[in-house]
Amino acid sequence: MRTGSEPVTARSPLRLRFWLGMWGLLWAVGGTVVFSLADHPGWAAAFAVLSVIVVVDLSVVVHHIHQGPHYQPGPDIPPYEPPRARG
Repeated sequence: MRTGSEPVTARSPLRLRFWLGMWGLLWAVGGTVVFSLADHPGWAAAFAVLSVIVVVDLSVVVHHIHQGPHYQPGPDIPPYEPPRARG
């Protein structure tokens, strides 16, 4: 059920997702380097693809962070009614 305080109390996980993505990027790039030096081109390519995916995800996260807060209904909007039981 909605309490009406969500716009005030809501927290965005974007910064956490950013830092977890950075951690993943560090490991993906490290894996690419290690497998390249160990002469395992298949694994190096897999980690390189993973690195690209993480970079794309990080760019989306940064874009959303830079967008700032979006519209949230004010206190004049009443809370939603709880769903009624079926049957």
